[in-house]
Amino acid sequence: MTKTMGYRGWRWLALWWHHFFLLWSTINGQTRYSIQEELKQGSVVGNLAKDLGLRLSDMFDRKLRVSSEADEQYFSFDAGKGELVVNDRIDRETLCGQSASCVLPLQVVLENPLSLHRIEVEIKDINDNSPSFHAEDMSLKISETAAVGTRFPLEGAEDPDVGSNSVKSYILTKNDCFILKMKEVEDGKTVPELVLEKPLDREKKAVHQLLLTALDGGNPVMSGTSQITISVLDVNDNFPVFDKSTYKVSFGENTEKDTFVIKIGATDADEGSNAEVEFSFALRTPDSVLSVFEINSLTGEIHLKGALDYERATSYKIEITARDKGVPENESHCRLQIDVGDVNDNTPEIVLTSEPQPVREDSPSGTVVALINARDADSGNNSKVTLRLPRGSPFTLKPSFSNNYALVTSGPLDRERFSEYNIEITATDSGSPPLSSKKIIPVSITDVNDNPPVFTQPSYNVYLKENGVPGSILYSVSASDLDFGENAKISYSILDSKVQDVSVSSYVYINSDNGSIYSMHSFDYEKLKVFQIQVQAKDQGSPSLSSNATVHVFILDQNDNAPAVIYPSSAALGSLSHQRMPRSAKAGHLVTKLTAVDADSGHNAWISYKLTEATDASLFTVNLYTGEVRTKRAVSEQDDSSQRLLIEIKDDGEPVQSATVTVSILLEDGLHEPILDLRQKVSEPSKKTGRITLYLILSLASVSVLSLVTFLILAVKCMRSSRSSDSCCMTRSDCDNYKNPNRNLQIQLNTDGPIKYVEVLGGDMLSQSQSFRSCMSPMSEYSDFTLIKPSSTTDFKEVISVLDASLPDSTWTFESQQVSRIALCNFISVYTLFY
Repeated sequence: MTKTMGYRGWRWLALWWHHFFLLWSTINGQTRYSIQEELKQGSVVGNLAKDLGLRLSDMFDRKLRVSSEADEQYFSFDAGKGELVVNDRIDRETLCGQSASCVLPLQVVLENPLSLHRIEVEIKDINDNSPSFHAEDMSLKISETAAVGTRFPLEGAEDPDVGSNSVKSYILTKNDCFILKMKEVEDGKTVPELVLEKPLDREKKAVHQLLLTALDGGNPVMSGTSQITISVLDVNDNFPVFDKSTYKVSFGENTEKDTFVIKIGATDADEGSNAEVEFSFALRTPDSVLSVFEINSLTGEIHLKGALDYERATSYKIEITARDKGVPENESHCRLQIDVGDVNDNTPEIVLTSEPQPVREDSPSGTVVALINARDADSGNNSKVTLRLPRGSPFTLKPSFSNNYALVTSGPLDRERFSEYNIEITATDSGSPPLSSKKIIPVSITDVNDNPPVFTQPSYNVYLKENGVPGSILYSVSASDLDFGENAKISYSILDSKVQDVSVSSYVYINSDNGSIYSMHSFDYEKLKVFQIQVQAKDQGSPSLSSNATVHVFILDQNDNAPAVIYPSSAALGSLSHQRMPRSAKAGHLVTKLTAVDADSGHNAWISYKLTEATDASLFTVNLYTGEVRTKRAVSEQDDSSQRLLIEIKDDGEPVQSATVTVSILLEDGLHEPILDLRQKVSEPSKKTGRITLYLILSLASVSVLSLVTFLILAVKCMRSSRSSDSCCMTRSDCDNYKNPNRNLQIQLNTDGPIKYVEVLGGDMLSQSQSFRSCMSPMSEYSDFTLIKPSSTTDFKEVISVLDASLPDSTWTFESQQVSRIALCNFISVYTLFY
């Protein structure tokens, strides 16, 4: 028997110590601070770190936070100093009214492990309110027969402050008939009374003006005043007398409206109208009383006008005035106290002291999910609250102190079965009948980071006009992540790469939050036509996952370059071009030929020539598309020997860019070496020109044989595409068999309008080191073929000189437009490879 009892005793003792340590790990002691009201925001209340025995690092790691049981958060925690500081203006009168003690309870919550500390902050009163009277002017009517020593109650001043800062004394201005004395009433309060010191004589002075000043006990002293006007009247020398000086009744807060409260009785020893008494509430009766009670002025019966609420007011102290109908009127005062009893009319409230945190599915039993506080606005047993959870829930409530609970796990969690729990908590008070309320707390079960971000598409094509405003948005990429929380938060960045040997970060930057890509500066199509951006989307998981997408940026040409004259060379350098021609020249004689180029592309590079001014406009004409200056008629003897032409060269862009060339032509007799028509040079080529032409033909034949298969495939593609569009393109993939993989060739043919246009881009895709352009005019009798290599001025001039010497009249004759495109593409491809 002794062994059995010993075993049970040890078991009970071990269980007691177990519960004691569980409670101590969650709840610690209580700390109390004392501060004055109206402190500035940021004022220090106390050092929480020191008072709680914690280091600053512990408070940061354990995520200390302070919450108030009041609706307003008047305090906050300075994590850098470990101090509790004032967060908002604190007005003691607003918080606690006339209560002698004003204490704000706070809760300090610490995690890892989770613990709760209760802190009380006492708000001390300061003298920040002046005494004030309900009415700035008070009127008294006193019979001249009033006896010396008669007391007349005055309205007392009110001061929201308490203690020594409340109203302490009154001062009355000096006068001949009245003095001021204080009368002590219940609760130790005093009210001023006007005492008649000398008999009144209405015939000498009918009205007395007095100033009553109320002083408080603060430092410095604050005051308030009220003007007293005393009218001296005759007779009616008896005052109404109440049955009692104080009346007291009690009612429950659930009392219905219009309920009879009490009847106030008063009598007057006078006769007639001087004995008729009317009842009313005193002038200083607050609105909170007038909205709840009403009094019958004839019978003195008081009824309930509004609803009683114990939580709003537990007692009402009302001053009743009984006034007769004499001349002057006499009045008396009594006090009515109405106590309100509590009724269980407020449902319990469940408040989250800390928001529920996501719980990993591998969390052990006993893991704290949230801290909960249960409260009830009632008092006594009506305010005692119990909480319960539904059966089968993998959570339980661990009680703490003062209706505080910890919601903890009580069993294994499985995210694959339930990714979120909506925990329904029921709160029930101990009133009769009991009232209850429910609150649903969502608790999510978290998973690991196992999904990388995914872009909406693997690559993006962006088309951007050149000369744009720096800082403008180019494009916005977007990615999504299937994970949750931080694992799904995506940040965007640009991977480092080179564009023309310069880091891509010098060209663009990206908004890490929304994926918007912005330009760092204005782009120039003539310098950069296309580049790539590698965008990376990375989530915030641990470890983080990422994915990449490619953004291809294509620069679109704008007409920002005027035509430049390259022939004659003197005109290209900006000087006057001098030409000679014989007077024997016939109509159609070729005087000279102007050649101009435009650094732009497409329609912006189409060039036209126009004769704007001439010494004799009937003698010369300029071909609109070739720039050939020819005679319109035979030269006559009457024509001036010096002719001056002003030729305007315009492109086809918007807005139009233009340049002008001035050509001076000298007409001479007996000129033995006139400027020959370019067609005559075909039959008399020099040996040098013949050799160059031979080399070009041999090179074309050799490369064509080696690249036969590639050209056949290209010819088929171009023939098919020419039926639906006017472009013939060789891309990088088409040239891999016979070109350096670091180079790229792009040929664009445009037949819109009167000018046939071909643009060839060669070299590295990002540098565009070579550019060749060909223009053919169907309006001219002959076609001109110009190849330009802007990366080298010397090569540029060599190409022009070779082609002008070897192909003066363009020996290229095409049987159809399709064949001309294929042959042109093949020729330019071979030329690009050759150079």
